[in-house]
Amino acid sequence: MSNISAKMVAELREMTGLGMMECKKALVEANADLKKAEEILRIRSGAKASKFAGRTAAEGAVVVYVSDDGKNAALVEVNCETDFVAKDDNFVNFANSVAKAIVMQNITTLDSISATKLENGQTVEEARKDIVAKLGENISVRRFKLFATQGHIATYLHGKKIGVAIDISGGDAELGKDLAMHIAANKPICVSKDNVPLDKIEAERNIYTQQAASSGKPAEIVTKMVEGRINKYLAEITLLGQPFVKNPDVTVEKLLANKNSKVNSFAMFVVGEGIEKKSVDFAAEVAAVTAH
Repeated sequence: MSNISAKMVAELREMTGLGMMECKKALVEANADLKKAEEILRIRSGAKASKFAGRTAAEGAVVVYVSDDGKNAALVEVNCETDFVAKDDNFVNFANSVAKAIVMQNITTLDSISATKLENGQTVEEARKDIVAKLGENISVRRFKLFATQGHIATYLHGKKIGVAIDISGGDAELGKDLAMHIAANKPICVSKDNVPLDKIEAERNIYTQQAASSGKPAEIVTKMVEGRINKYLAEITLLGQPFVKNPDVTVEKLLANKNSKVNSFAMFVVGEGIEKKSVDFAAEVAAVTAH
């Protein structure tokens, strides 16, 4: 229990929205495993998955480049260490030049990025090293998604922190833009329930089953309760199942049907999502230094 810090309790409370004592007890039971403690609390309380799961933990920018005919595009995340550098023109220009090169040269793998030539004649790696030397921070091309379609590409950037690209057939430019903004706001994980990984569904099913079992209801009722929760969960995390952000009376699936349109795929990047960023306790560092 001594390895459970107040910071861990506070983090679990922030993740779940539950009380400090509940969070502390769960951490004790989980032997200070934050993820396991969150699952314990979800089973007991029926809480939803962490609203802070995959929260932004590093700096940088998401950029997008779309070909002139709207058929090809690249959504790219480039990371740096501070928000100050993320706003620097040198950094922004580098990120945009990488996105353009990916589209123009049809780059499909991250391993190929370093040797890819930019318009200025440098490789991405050469340009990256120059920027690192100039700005004094580590910079990396973290990930990208290349799109090629017979339909059209719509994009949306929320500042430089969130980027969405969507491959859509049918409809007009306004529909594409609206759907890209919807994705940024509602963060679906895939287009339809057929695309949801089975392990993700089973993990939720396990939690719902344990929650429902504690209700004392008959097995057949428990089964119906669980399936009802699963269907609701799938509607929440899939683009087609979500209420359209500009008109919640219709789902995105219904909207697309009305427009005779189809979403083929999409990608959304949030800067630093899933990256652990070391937090520095400057007071503790100063205290440690002055103690010697």
